[in-house]
Amino acid sequence: MLTKQLSLLEETIDAAVEQQLGKEDVEESGTVVSIDNGIAVIKGLKAVKNQELIKFPGGTMGMAFNLDFRSVGVILLGEYKHIQSGDRVTRSYQVADIPVSQEVLGRVISPLGEPLDDLGPIEMDRRMPIEREAPPIMHRAAVNKPLQTGLKVIDSVVPIGKGQRELILGDRQTGKTAIAVDAIINQRKADVICIYCAIGQQITAVAKVIEMLKEHDAMDYTVVMVAGSESAPGVSFIAPYAATSLGEYFMEKGRDVLIIYDDLTRHARAYRELSLLLERPPGREAYPGDIFYIHSRLLERSTHLKPAFGGGSLTALPIIETQAENLSAYIPTNLISITDGQIALSPKLYQKGNLPAVKIGTSVSRVGGKTQVPAYRQITSALKLTYSQFEELETFASFGTRLDENTKRILERGARIRAVLNQPQYQPIEVTEQIGILMAVTSGTLDSVPVNKISQAEKIIQSLVREDETFRKQLMEAERLDEHVKESFLQRVSDRLKEEWDEADGKPAID
Repeated sequence: MLTKQLSLLEETIDAAVEQQLGKEDVEESGTVVSIDNGIAVIKGLKAVKNQELIKFPGGTMGMAFNLDFRSVGVILLGEYKHIQSGDRVTRSYQVADIPVSQEVLGRVISPLGEPLDDLGPIEMDRRMPIEREAPPIMHRAAVNKPLQTGLKVIDSVVPIGKGQRELILGDRQTGKTAIAVDAIINQRKADVICIYCAIGQQITAVAKVIEMLKEHDAMDYTVVMVAGSESAPGVSFIAPYAATSLGEYFMEKGRDVLIIYDDLTRHARAYRELSLLLERPPGREAYPGDIFYIHSRLLERSTHLKPAFGGGSLTALPIIETQAENLSAYIPTNLISITDGQIALSPKLYQKGNLPAVKIGTSVSRVGGKTQVPAYRQITSALKLTYSQFEELETFASFGTRLDENTKRILERGARIRAVLNQPQYQPIEVTEQIGILMAVTSGTLDSVPVNKISQAEKIIQSLVREDETFRKQLMEAERLDEHVKESFLQRVSDRLKEEWDEADGKPAID
């Protein structure tokens, strides 16, 4: 009798091994204890790993986020209204990842890689985890190539290099997204892949950005990743990490990538919401203590790789929103310390119509100056000095005091520099044309042009630069712009302006 029972037990064990029931034992499945606001508490998953995907009924996925002794806190990455307490969940044995391939270009996708644009499925090349270690120092190369935005005020005063992290910050409705979209549009001929990551945005706002990119033929080299405001907070949390993994896929293939995070203020709020729901201890402004770490480990992944490791670059333009221009608030302070410079936007300049509303005194680039075209560097110092003097004297002159001739000249030239730095949206300007315009205004060639006619003078200078291929070539290739070439160009500008303007009454001969 005993022998028969032992034989039966052995057969049962063999059958269990053949059916691989190990994946369905009590250790690998669990039960939903509670679910609310995008957070589920699970009991029974004792062997689950951090950031492992959990399968819920109906195909919804979640990511293990809190590994407590008695339960697991899971952030949900999809619709969860159909999930109830008592539902059974299982492990997936894989960390949260995203499918990547060349076919994502021109598509609108979710942070999980699902298409959102009705253009059919996307063929996957491979899957990459959304959380990856930043490249080690020995794999990184110097940031030595410029990434042109096409905006005069940025490319001249706060230039950006490929592999840099440049923060864009400002109050609501000051043109932060507009700068990012202009930078994407300007990459049309630069062989740069762009990723626009919308975090917690209204779908109507994202639709406008997509429509503008299509209108300017920029979607061919752009991926739009959307975590909408109606999505679960967990989706907004993983969105920038998933977008960065997608960018790293192209970077490791030797491509240059520009990634826009719009915006990390909403990302921080989503993380705060998740952390408080998971009962993590709050800190300053109710943010958890590791809020700095979640952004630093994201932005440290932006770099320029050495040729031996692919040679590509990942340039990050994170956007954040300030309150009443308060740069010393918690999240702005954190991100300013992580990034390599910031482009600060001023609501006062925006209200005056000075667009882009970049506040030159507060904006800085700690890396990009080394990447500028040498001819650009020659004129930048004069531009910053003249404009800084103008801003100081402008406030002084507003009191109605009597001014000497030198002060008047500084004010007149500063007003023309400000007019030159203004630029219509969606109209990026090629770098050699930018240099020609700024060279003319800093040298005083445009001092006689009325401020309200500066835009017409700019068009004349742009046409002169386009006509002179030798001048363009020297601007891009010479280590230093020859003084004779510079004077010759400025003389041609002066002569052409005299032809267009009637010197007798100071009005343009043609409108």
